[in-house]
Amino acid sequence: MTETDVRDAIMTATYEALCEHGYTDLTAQHIADRTDKSKSLLFYHYDSKEDLIADFIGYLTEWFDERVTQTAGQPPVDRLAMIVDWFLYGSPDADNERQSFHTAMLELRTQAPHNEQYLEQLRRSDDHLRETIEEILADGIEAGQFVDHDTEEIALLLIATLDGARIRQLTLDRDRYLDQVRASTVTRLFADILASDIEFPSKLSRDDISPAHVSVEPDSDGERDAENGTGAGGEDAGNDGDETTVESESESENNAGDTDTGREPNPDTASGQDPNHDTTDPTE
Repeated sequence: MTETDVRDAIMTATYEALCEHGYTDLTAQHIADRTDKSKSLLFYHYDSKEDLIADFIGYLTEWFDERVTQTAGQPPVDRLAMIVDWFLYGSPDADNERQSFHTAMLELRTQAPHNEQYLEQLRRSDDHLRETIEEILADGIEAGQFVDHDTEEIALLLIATLDGARIRQLTLDRDRYLDQVRASTVTRLFADILASDIEFPSKLSRDDISPAHVSVEPDSDGERDAENGTGAGGEDAGNDGDETTVESESESENNAGDTDTGREPNPDTASGQDPNHDTTDPTE
């Protein structure tokens, strides 16, 4: 087993342990139990649990970078939509696992003011996300999909919006809030920067939102079918099999008046009020 394989196995075990135990109750033994290594051998690779978790944060950044690279050939507006939906909705794994993981990461972030390792890695992750969004926005300006604007300012505002939405959803347990924030982000932020003939994509299907799980690809056809539900429609195994997107029922009703383009209308070109326009202040 190569060093890369060993690291992948430890990172996967860390993800699973965080989902089950959260950060506060996480121990090195919980991680070792999910590998073929003892706790003492685990510390052969890492000096402490804090070192391991700091590396895990970096590992997630690497995973994100790989996923972004895979979308490099797509139009900038589609790449931006993917980042928005990855950030808001995360993994299409079982809802409980997804919720548990994001809760654990929120716990971890609260440790950053007291842990220099976590703080440094989280800063790197945040800087990388901002730079990635800025690059996509700049590409969009060059491609004529976005009008000229301050890419740094929009990137910072977008990250703050999505970060706040995720924290509020986790602490208040209101999934519908994410849909409201997404709709408001489109109509109140992106509408100002989209070119007049460009529409922002509607919420992506579960096929398009790659899992936040560190193991990106299933190991076998059987696992792939189990992960996709039926194996044909790309649904989450926890779904009934007749839903092809993570779009909420309330949002489906709101989108009933949209055209067949599968995109949310740009208020500058659509007649009347945008069906997805949400008058709810996301700060309320």
